[in-house]
Amino acid sequence: MATYCFDGSIIGLLSCVFRAFQFKDFQVYVSSDAHAQNRLFDDFIQVASNDEQAQRVWQGLRQRTSSQSQRNFYYTFLSENQSAYQHLFNYCLYVFQHKYKVDENYGHPDVLALAQWTKQVGREKHRMEAFVRFKKCQDGLFLSLVRPDFNVLPLIERHFKARYQDQTWLIYDEKRKYGIYYDLQQVHQIEMNANQVDSKLATGFSQSFTVELDEQEWLYDQLWKDYFHSVNIQARQNMKLHIQYVPKRYWRYMNEKSI
Repeated sequence: MATYCFDGSIIGLLSCVFRAFQFKDFQVYVSSDAHAQNRLFDDFIQVASNDEQAQRVWQGLRQRTSSQSQRNFYYTFLSENQSAYQHLFNYCLYVFQHKYKVDENYGHPDVLALAQWTKQVGREKHRMEAFVRFKKCQDGLFLSLVRPDFNVLPLIERHFKARYQDQTWLIYDEKRKYGIYYDLQQVHQIEMNANQVDSKLATGFSQSFTVELDEQEWLYDQLWKDYFHSVNIQARQNMKLHIQYVPKRYWRYMNEKSI
């Protein structure tokens, strides 16, 4: 079995699909660069990202699948999971090898897998929209540092742009080293090396880096904590149910959970 190694981009993955049909090579294992060398006994093939080839594959998928299936494809890709990449590749082969539409045949393992991954990524998107908290910096920027399980920043930018239109904000993914920044007009994707930030560390909000917060930020922080505790009914506290709806991995974003 051959191993197709791509650069981890959606263009690279679609280029792998194009090459598979170009050379009639359908027994393929696909992987990003970080994992390809784990299969030492396979024929290793480095597949370069090709915009034109990827566009042809995507146009073919759009003609043969529904908008919901295309959404499932994109959500599954954002999971950044090696198994999901394989399911996406196999799904493309399945779709193109049939003359009739098969993208909603959930009896097929790859179609079902895409639906399952979409559910997981969608749940993470929803929780990021619900649990993200901002802190105001001295320059007026509202900053949130997150570490989602999946790469959901492209999915949540529309929500935050509509909700916070009157302030500049930055949601930075510490795990993937990039963020989305709103400048009061449009959202930009930015990249930076958090370890090279020169400003004085002012808070333990992030393990990677921190910034100088607005002088009154701690007052708003305390105000929210006081409100949270005042509306909480201690006698009716059900921690097991609470954790079910607000998993502990999200507590790091929430002011009311910090001491």
